[in-house]
Amino acid sequence: MATTNLSDYDKATIPNSENFRFGIVVSEWNPDITENLYLGAEKTLLENGILKENIIRWNVPGSFELIFGCKRMLETQRLNAVIAIGNVIQGETKHFDFVCDGVTQGIKDLNIKYDIPVVFCLLTDNTKQQSIDRSGGKHGNKGVECAIAAIKMAALTTF
Repeated sequence: MATTNLSDYDKATIPNSENFRFGIVVSEWNPDITENLYLGAEKTLLENGILKENIIRWNVPGSFELIFGCKRMLETQRLNAVIAIGNVIQGETKHFDFVCDGVTQGIKDLNIKYDIPVVFCLLTDNTKQQSIDRSGGKHGNKGVECAIAAIKMAALTTF
């Protein structure tokens, strides 16, 4: 369970990122959740000086496809960071475990292979309500938290 509001951050601690370019890859599975995560991330980037034209969005069919979408974005776009947005909700089969583990390992591998950070914004919840609570509900919006992480990580890669 989230112990803090995912949307809380101290704007004074955010590096200047007005010239940065961000990619956001969004899963189309559970679109009510992933769209709210995207909107939280986009709004946060804009509020921190990123120009709208410096935010590139690509959609992929599901969370497992985030890995390839992020890989292609890293290879074809000039970016400072990428945010991978998805949502997997526990069902009755082990599919949940395989998808969550595969995406986690895939995003980790991209961070090792490329010099551009990929931020993990995959909600892996037991219930739809938990996902709602973390995508703009009572626990805030994980998209906001990941946008801040992307700005901070992008600042590490600029000289």
